[in-house]
Amino acid sequence: MENIVNKKVCGWKNLEREKKDGIFSFCDKYMDFLDEAKTEREAVKLIIGKLKNEGFVSILEKDTLVEGDKVYYNNRDKSVFASIIGKDEPTCGVNIIGAHIDSPRLDLKPNPMYEDGRLALFKTHYYGGIKKYQWTAIPLAIHGVVVKSNGERQEICIGEDSQDPIFTITDLLPHLSQNQNTKKLSEAIDGESLNLLIGSIPDEKNDSIKENILNILYEKYGILEIDFYSSELEIVPAFKARSLGFDRSMVASYGQDDRVCAYALLESLLESEESSVTKVAIFADKEEIGSVGNTGMCSESFDYFMNKILNLKNINYAGALNEVYCHSKMLSADVGAGVDPNYQDVSEKNNASFIGYGVELNKYTGSRGKSGASDANAEFVAYVRGVFEKNDIQYQVSELGKVDIGGGGTIAYILANKGVDVIDCGVPVISMHSPYEVTSKYDIYSAYLGYKAFFESSEKVKY
Repeated sequence: MENIVNKKVCGWKNLEREKKDGIFSFCDKYMDFLDEAKTEREAVKLIIGKLKNEGFVSILEKDTLVEGDKVYYNNRDKSVFASIIGKDEPTCGVNIIGAHIDSPRLDLKPNPMYEDGRLALFKTHYYGGIKKYQWTAIPLAIHGVVVKSNGERQEICIGEDSQDPIFTITDLLPHLSQNQNTKKLSEAIDGESLNLLIGSIPDEKNDSIKENILNILYEKYGILEIDFYSSELEIVPAFKARSLGFDRSMVASYGQDDRVCAYALLESLLESEESSVTKVAIFADKEEIGSVGNTGMCSESFDYFMNKILNLKNINYAGALNEVYCHSKMLSADVGAGVDPNYQDVSEKNNASFIGYGVELNKYTGSRGKSGASDANAEFVAYVRGVFEKNDIQYQVSELGKVDIGGGGTIAYILANKGVDVIDCGVPVISMHSPYEVTSKYDIYSAYLGYKAFFESSEKVKY
């Protein structure tokens, strides 16, 4: 009997030269995106720019919606929803793919600047799940925005240009780290020790290094110390995205969780063919801290966008939004854990993802006894398999790791709670949440193809 055994094959094997070149070209543009979108605000700016170039307009500018219309909603410059209106009414169900554009990082505290040990530093507060030791002794950049009390905005990006200064968080020399070496890895670097080194020259008037730095900031940006109160300044690695390996088969970069899926999603939406079903793309914020806040998926901002669509199509009767959700299908486009040869003991290899073996499906995430998971039903998993197999897209089905090792979550459960059929579908990552994550170019392109095929699918799930 043919195909009786589920054989996992590396995607690069026997790949035609033309297709390989196409994958490399796609990922060159992806790496440019990573370098330009190191924060959620920068990602929103790039995403909306590309949407506008392809004919999308703000849904707030529309008086009505018809088949073929392309609209987006900018949620406070931190998240974006976009849609291409199909022939079928949204109440028949829409095809949703949702990624997030925030990544683990360090944020400046509201009162960040201080002077100690004859040096000037910034206090930080880490955002998301990081290993604190990974953020010391590496080049760091400052990205973000300062908004003054009069509403004036000043965008900041320091440390990316070759002529810019960079910043760093110092670490203890091994000669004096006897006590540090006895601590657990998770305790060796304290959160309050993640202080960014920003200067060492005192001003001539007061012999104050802090005041000298404040003078520099005022002269260049017009910023006063009190303006840090109303700022969002993020500390991110100053590394550039690079091809990894002698064969250039991988991408090494900060922020691939989850901008790798966000980029594949954006391109799949823009390149998708016409279909009768309305397509909806989510580029969400705050996933790394629980999808909270008014730019996270736990807010009602997505409901607002979908209600706007219903209103502009004049079909927003009582219960219409529930009809939309309960008839809709979704891919939660988030990354998974690729098997790392150096740490294989956390993976159960029969149910693990390998980089270079295609886009991965996670039926459930959560932890231990599937706590916090949405757990896609068999019928919907079969539907997604059918879409991928029909379009010759290589995929693998996996779990995050061994059952009792740990766990994690995505935005999948939030949409599942609304009644949507949803499954996690993304790119396997090595060194996830580190300043320099690793992905396979083959998997990135497979995600793009998979998302595109899902957007174009119009069949119903068979129950």
